[in-house]
Amino acid sequence: MRNIFEFAEACLHRTNIDEKLMLTHEAWQLLQAGRLSVSPDRPVLPIANVKFPERPRLLAPRNMPQRKLTNADGIMAFFHAIAHVEFVAIYLAWDMLYRFRGLPEQFYQDWLRVADEEAQHFALIRAHLRGMCIDYGDLPAHSGLWEHATDTADNLLARLAMVPRCMEARGLDVTPAIIEKFNKMGDDNSVAILTRILTDEVGHVRLGSYWFKFVCRQQGLEPETKYRELIGQYYKGGKPKGPFNREMRIIAGFSNAELDWLEN
Repeated sequence: MRNIFEFAEACLHRTNIDEKLMLTHEAWQLLQAGRLSVSPDRPVLPIANVKFPERPRLLAPRNMPQRKLTNADGIMAFFHAIAHVEFVAIYLAWDMLYRFRGLPEQFYQDWLRVADEEAQHFALIRAHLRGMCIDYGDLPAHSGLWEHATDTADNLLARLAMVPRCMEARGLDVTPAIIEKFNKMGDDNSVAILTRILTDEVGHVRLGSYWFKFVCRQQGLEPETKYRELIGQYYKGGKPKGPFNREMRIIAGFSNAELDWLEN
């Protein structure tokens, strides 16, 4: 394979986890070596064609068991949940570059880098789980993450608003406090993994902000107004609940006006 969209189809439509990780890393290496074409050479297949592994068993959010970081089972469940978030994030990055065509080459390069980093995150968490004698798929997982993609399959601005600038941005709000909990437990390995993920996620949200504003300018739209409109339209429950990490979100491209609106 020498075309980014051929790699995307393979990663979105094949279910083998190890193959997906291998292909993602291979595509990124080819891109860095200048050996990967980003010219569309095939039509976009419907998002309904995307396939996931049979495991983990997916449950509605309300049916997910509660987890607390006060015992070994709770910590395993927490990291399994994080593994699932990172696994779906690989799909989300690939689907971002696959589904939306006609953008500058940099758009496709940026989201392939995100896919590669999400694959690295997943591998780190999976190795951590295996150190606890479980593997990804051994516990149930949240069924709602991919809905952000299916709901926005025909709207790039909505996808950018809902995935990097809503779902991933939420990680900037909650992860620092979780890192501090593991720090107090003296769990240096967990702290290092979560810190690495948080650092990369700031960059992912920043890319979401950049491309959201880019597309708004292309379409003659005011970004802050459009962001409020899309969150109101696509976010179940009106808008995300705080508290919000203003410092990290501003680094990641949010404006003070957007944060004021979210907080109020």
